[in-house]
Amino acid sequence: MIRNLSTDKSEGSLIAGCMKNDPLAQRQMYEWLSPRMFAVCFRYIGEKEAARDVLHDGFITLFSKIGSYKGDGSFEGWARRIFITAALMHLRKKDILRHTEQLEEFRGEVAYDQGTIDKLDAQVLMKIISQMPAGFRTVFNMFAIEGYSHQEIAKELNITEGGSRSQLSRAKLWLKEKIKEFER
Repeated sequence: MIRNLSTDKSEGSLIAGCMKNDPLAQRQMYEWLSPRMFAVCFRYIGEKEAARDVLHDGFITLFSKIGSYKGDGSFEGWARRIFITAALMHLRKKDILRHTEQLEEFRGEVAYDQGTIDKLDAQVLMKIISQMPAGFRTVFNMFAIEGYSHQEIAKELNITEGGSRSQLSRAKLWLKEKIKEFER
């Protein structure tokens, strides 16, 4: 069952209603998914207004492509992919990785003080991540949060695998510095 809806519609009946372009079903779908999908968009974009625009674009795509959902896997996972793609398209338009250069592979581990990490709540960590430079944030989100491989990231962002690894290494170093600042 879908939680937080004004009716007791099941996920399947809500999807079916959206496939029929039922405005009530579309509104309920929006109300159900928008908080989580906004978080996805914001994590990639880092700016609230731009993330809202991406969220809007994502819903347009979701409603126009909902007929292609075949029921394989979770619907929310399928929808999440649409919103990630919308965010990546937005970032491609801004050409955020144009100056990505390949660095020597990151050597060594990024060490964190576990006590400091325990003090960071999810909101603080998300705020820190949202302040990352766009290239770092995009690759970090795709690798560390979404679970993409460097090969998949390279293909999605039209960069080399080395460029993806480089951006991730830089993101980890940047994050380490911000966590050190938080400790102070």
